[in-house]
Amino acid sequence: MEALFFNVSTGFLEGIVRGYKAGILTQSHYNNLTQCETLEDFRMQLSSTDYGNFLANEPLPISTSTIADKATQLLVDQFHFLRSNAVEPLSTFLDYMTYSYMIDNVVLLITGTLHERDTHELLERCHPLGVFDTMPALCVATNVEELYQSVLVETPLAPYFRDCLSASDLDDLNIEIIRNTLHKAYLEDFHRFCTTLGSPTSEIMHRILAFEADRRTINITINSFGTELSKEQRAKLFPTIGRLFPEGNNAFAKADEIEQVRQACDHISEYKAFFDIAPSARANGGAQVDDLGGDGAAAQLEDRFFSTEVHLNKLAFMQQFQYATFYSYIKLKEQEIRSITWIAECIAQNARDRIQDFIPIF
Repeated sequence: MEALFFNVSTGFLEGIVRGYKAGILTQSHYNNLTQCETLEDFRMQLSSTDYGNFLANEPLPISTSTIADKATQLLVDQFHFLRSNAVEPLSTFLDYMTYSYMIDNVVLLITGTLHERDTHELLERCHPLGVFDTMPALCVATNVEELYQSVLVETPLAPYFRDCLSASDLDDLNIEIIRNTLHKAYLEDFHRFCTTLGSPTSEIMHRILAFEADRRTINITINSFGTELSKEQRAKLFPTIGRLFPEGNNAFAKADEIEQVRQACDHISEYKAFFDIAPSARANGGAQVDDLGGDGAAAQLEDRFFSTEVHLNKLAFMQQFQYATFYSYIKLKEQEIRSITWIAECIAQNARDRIQDFIPIF
């Protein structure tokens, strides 16, 4: 059993993570935050939680982007503490958690290079969990070919690029294909690695990664409607893991409209419910309030993805002596940061009629 190999160091870190989890905001915390009239009141309320005085040195008026950035930095500091004290195989597991952020960061730098933008400025926009020591070396590249070669040498993503892409693939037309191809390779690789960790880690992580793979499959299909992406290209972007694989993936590859996507999800009750049209909250608190007036059905689908992700990650804490708690804590805190940012944005824009449109965790 895996518990026999769960060493003292890892057990100590798991205890720390479970302590961190105890500091996740509760419904009563959110109730207090939503009653705030100004962002100064909001800052005072947050200071009474585990966030403490993380905004104490920020001059007024505080921006919502500052709140999100500072809250994210607290989470990043916690992650780096765990990583610096981890031993194998937890250290590799934590490294895998950073690869998805690295992919988005590298794709951002690729996009900047294609558009001849100052990639040093783009570094400031990179997610801190996806920053690695040699990332500044990528900014030295003056063209896509040089950047491609640098990625193969300087980053942990080298196997994904080498096995999935060539330098000729890196252009504006293919940039989203590249992003999804890399995420597909990453999810499949992470899934394989979790298999080596034994039960219960493998069972919990396979369930979480299966949902992430299915979410990507559904989003890729829907977002490809009305674009130049062929059905053959679309099918190549679907991860070969998840509850929808392989029958659902085959159906998605042939789909031409949302109704066919709905039908392909009918055999999975949780996914079928995603497409039941009803009023719902807006979960993605990272977005600006003014940006949320788009397709209501698409927004609702994203809400339900977030809700399901929260549910699955909460379940990870039901079992001890396993590594999934580290992954799930980071994901739950990310949702929490989206929620507090949403509340802050509603206060800043005096959009109190939408201030309850977030997903609490507990």
